Amino acid sequence: MMQSNVTLLKEFILLGFSELSSQLQCVLFIVFLVIYILSLLGNSIIFFIVTVDHTLHTPMYYFLKNLSLIEIAFTTVTVPKLLTLLIVKDKSISFVSCAVQMFLFLFLGTTDCLLLAVMALDRYVAICMPLQYMTIMSRSKCVLLALTTWIVGFVFSMCQTTFIFHLPFCKSHDIHHFFCDIPPLLRLSCADTFAREIVTNMAGVTYLLLPFLLILFSYVFIITKIVKMKSTEGKHRAVSTCTSHITSVTLFYGAAMLAYLQPKSSYALGKDRIFAVFYAFVIPMLNPFIYSLRNAEVKEAIRKQLCSNIFHKM
Repeated sequence: MMQSNVTLLKEFILLGFSELSSQLQCVLFIVFLVIYILSLLGNSIIFFIVTVDHTLHTPMYYFLKNLSLIEIAFTTVTVPKLLTLLIVKDKSISFVSCAVQMFLFLFLGTTDCLLLAVMALDRYVAICMPLQYMTIMSRSKCVLLALTTWIVGFVFSMCQTTFIFHLPFCKSHDIHHFFCDIPPLLRLSCADTFAREIVTNMAGVTYLLLPFLLILFSYVFIITKIVKMKSTEGKHRAVSTCTSHITSVTLFYGAAMLAYLQPKSSYALGKDRIFAVFYAFVIPMLNPFIYSLRNAEVKEAIRKQLCSNIFHKM
């Protein structure tokens, strides 16, 4: 019977924010569309500026360029479908499309976590071992580190997605979310999911907490090094290079941990969607502002490109 249910399953229904009035859904459509456009525009500018400006061809900005690329793809996986859900009556998503969406979401989310950890490692080497920085963080090693985050993210998401979509789904086809995520899909299975919940929770702890601990330990050493600095200017420079990353990490990990590491007893329908909106939409939109408004080098590079284009047109 279970195998039959899996075979016959053709689609799910993404309920999204369907419990809200049509007027409120229209307001959300406009809000999410603006957030999506700002996210695409901001991250594209960062990606372009770091690519064309040779003064930004350093390890820190190489990883920032990768982060911007991830954020563009991360929002594109979920936002267009959500915008469609808010304005059309057909809220279905095929079984295959749901699996692909989950895979891409987990792939990019995991890569994002790992890349933030790599960026913390880069700041640790730059501040604690400045004389060896260019040797340790050579171009080939930076490429290898970035490539590793993408490969690990791919393998992890493939395993998780395969693990979830081998479950029999027969309770309901209604997903109380605006994209195909692990927790709402587990609740639709008619099989005993206790063991799978343990495995997915352990995997979540692994890909969230291990990179977070690496970031935490990196900053313990960084702060210790900064405290020991005698130069006030040196302290200020070191702090300024870390502020943007710390802000981004705090926002992303805060929302992700609240969404995925909360006890099941405290889970409430709707709460997960609020956290998901924050880490899937809002943070990718904020990151370009976080890394540009507080970074003199990026602001100068943007100014140079703007002046160059204006001068060329004149």
